[in-house]
Amino acid sequence: MAMLVILLPAPRMAEAPGVDDHAPLAWVLSADGLAPSRQGDDMPSPWPKADSVVAVVPALALAWHRLVLPKAPAAQLRAALGGVLEEHLLVDDDQAHLALAPQGVAGQPGWVAAVHKPWLQAQLARLAASGLVLDRVVPAWAPLAPGADGATPAGHFFTAPDASGSASPWLALQDQDGAICLPLAGGLARQLQARWSARQARFTSTPAADAAAEHWLGAPVAVRTDAEAALAAARSGWNLLQFDLVPQNRGSLALGKLGRQWAGPAFALARRGLLLLLLIQLAGLNVMAWQQQDALEGKRAAMDSLLRSAHPQVRAVLDAPLQMQRETAALRAAAGVPGDDDFEPMLAALAGAWPDGQAPVAQLRFEPGRLSLPAAGWPPPLVAQLRARLQATGWALAEAEGRLDMQRPAQAGAAVAR
Repeated sequence: MAMLVILLPAPRMAEAPGVDDHAPLAWVLSADGLAPSRQGDDMPSPWPKADSVVAVVPALALAWHRLVLPKAPAAQLRAALGGVLEEHLLVDDDQAHLALAPQGVAGQPGWVAAVHKPWLQAQLARLAASGLVLDRVVPAWAPLAPGADGATPAGHFFTAPDASGSASPWLALQDQDGAICLPLAGGLARQLQARWSARQARFTSTPAADAAAEHWLGAPVAVRTDAEAALAAARSGWNLLQFDLVPQNRGSLALGKLGRQWAGPAFALARRGLLLLLLIQLAGLNVMAWQQQDALEGKRAAMDSLLRSAHPQVRAVLDAPLQMQRETAALRAAAGVPGDDDFEPMLAALAGAWPDGQAPVAQLRFEPGRLSLPAAGWPPPLVAQLRARLQATGWALAEAEGRLDMQRPAQAGAAVAR
C-alpha cells in the first residue's frame, strides 16, 4: 500500500505559532511503507498520490509525560489530563495539545504526548489548505512501549536550526523510561552517554550529523536518512489527532480513504480482475440473451408451421396462437360442435355445481365465455358453495352489480382489473 509521509519542519526556539505557507516541506513516498520510492522537498501541490497520508511531528516539538491515566468519560478526558499535568506543562493548558499512547487503559500508567497546539494547528491548516487529507499524525520519536520484549534503547543524531537559524547537532534518546532530545553542546547529553553505552543502545545518525556524531561518540555510527526515520515513525501505532483535533467528517474521510486505496497501485490487480469479471458477465449475458432469442424464434417458427399445416387457407401469419384459436373455433362452429365457452357446456357446468336446495333461476344472460344470473336472494353461504364447486371444474364465479358471473379464471381477473 503506497504511503506518503510528510516531515513537518522543526519549530525554532523563538518561532511564532504561524508557519510560512510558501516554505517547502520534505516528503517521502513509499510503495510498501518500508523503503522510500521517491522523495522531495517542495510545495504540497505537486505531491504524488498515495493510499495513506501521514504527517510526522519532529522530535523537538514533542514532550513526554508518564502518568496514571485518569478514569473519566471520553468527553471529559482531555480536561482531566490537563488537570493532572497542570504543573508539568511549560505552557498554558489551552496552548498544549495532548495525545494518549496507543492502547492506553484508564487507571493504568501510560504515556501522554504534549505538543504546542497553535504550532500544530498551523501546520495542519496549511496541509488542509493544499487539499491533503491526513490519515494520521505521528511522533518522530517516542518512548518505547513498557514491557516490550526485545526493545533496545536507541539514540539518533540529527541537526536542527537553533535560535540563530544555523543548524546544530542534537541527540534524541528513547527507552522504556521516556524520550528526550538534547543538544550535543550541552553537558547533559555527555552525562547520559555512559548510561546508554552500558545498556548497549544502538545509535544512528542522519548524513548531515554523521561527522559530529562520530566525533562525539568516538565510534562509527550507522547512517539513517530522514526518509527512513520518517517511514519507521509512520509504521507506529501512534496518532496525535485526538480530542479537538479529531477530524469532524470522519465518515467522508473514511470513504475518501477507501476510494484512494481502491484507486491506488495496491488494488491494481483487483481492479483488473473485477473488470475482467464484469466483461465475462456481460459476455455471458449477451450469449444467454442470444440463446433465448434463438429459442424464441424457433418456437415462433414452429407455431407458424403448425398453423400453415393445419389451416392452409391462412395466407399471412400475424399472430399464430390467436389465428389458430379463431380458425379452430370456426371449424368447430361449422361442424356444430360446441366449445368450452359456449352456452351448453357452461350451462351443464353450472347445473352440476348448483347448490342443494337452491331454487332454479328464471333468467340467464349469456355472452361468449360468460354466463350471468341474478344474485338476488342468494345468501353468502350458498354463493361460497357455488363458487367452490365451480372452481373445482375450472370455472370462476364473480359477484358484481347484483349478479353472479360465471367465466374462466383468466377472464374473471381481467374483468376485475377493468
